[in-house]
Amino acid sequence: MHCVVPEAEEILDKEFPVLDHGFVRLVDYLGSDQRIVQSARVSYGEGTKTYRQDKGLINYLMRNEHTSPFEQVVFTFHVKMPIFVARQWTRHRTARMNEISGRYSVMKDEVYIPADENIALQSEDNKQGRKNEPVSPEMAEEVKAIMASDQERAFANYHKMLDMGIAREIARIDLPLSLYTEFYWEIDLHNLFHFLKLRLDSHAQYEIRQYGEVMLEIVRKVCPIATDAFENHVLHSKTFSSHEVEAIKKMLSGEECPLEKREKEIFLEKLK
Repeated sequence: MHCVVPEAEEILDKEFPVLDHGFVRLVDYLGSDQRIVQSARVSYGEGTKTYRQDKGLINYLMRNEHTSPFEQVVFTFHVKMPIFVARQWTRHRTARMNEISGRYSVMKDEVYIPADENIALQSEDNKQGRKNEPVSPEMAEEVKAIMASDQERAFANYHKMLDMGIAREIARIDLPLSLYTEFYWEIDLHNLFHFLKLRLDSHAQYEIRQYGEVMLEIVRKVCPIATDAFENHVLHSKTFSSHEVEAIKKMLSGEECPLEKREKEIFLEKLK
């Protein structure tokens, strides 16, 4: 049965803005919560039942990591983002994509400059991230001025080379990572949830988290039950080691936490 979700139909082809020039757009979808339960029940010939039973089944599937029924739902997005975000994005190799090419097209003079509150010093305990506190307004303005100056010079030289007749594939070489790119991205729901689990994590870079948050709300329009199950059993859940499980059992029995100092720190961090 073809699945049509009225809430999803209302947002098809609508651009949801992200960052300063980016967006996420749902181009198409195949399937819904109904497709998930139909796929799960096909082995014994029963289709959709009541909402409560369908919700229970989807939560059971998510909780027990029965992933194949979620692969029956497919999304196609049109996304626009800075190149440095796109390079993180394409590490997820479980999707199909087609990106705009600077060999065929003249690239738009659109670049990303972070807002003041998102400019911070390097974190001292996270080698790949920034501190939570932004720099002073004066330093933020200086950083943005440096970025804007470099971007303006890069695009001036880009267009100068194009006017000289230099091939587009050569002229584009020095364009910055802050340049916006666009692509179509098709992915099934199981792998999309995996993408969102990683990219909505607090340790993920701020910019890609903004795209993840928008995509999560779009997915919720198509598959509200599955999205709630994902948030409950995956996104906001915690996984404990065997040592941590034993520690939980002992603490529930009134005993002291038996974990070593570092293990205890990691354990307590999970409970925040």
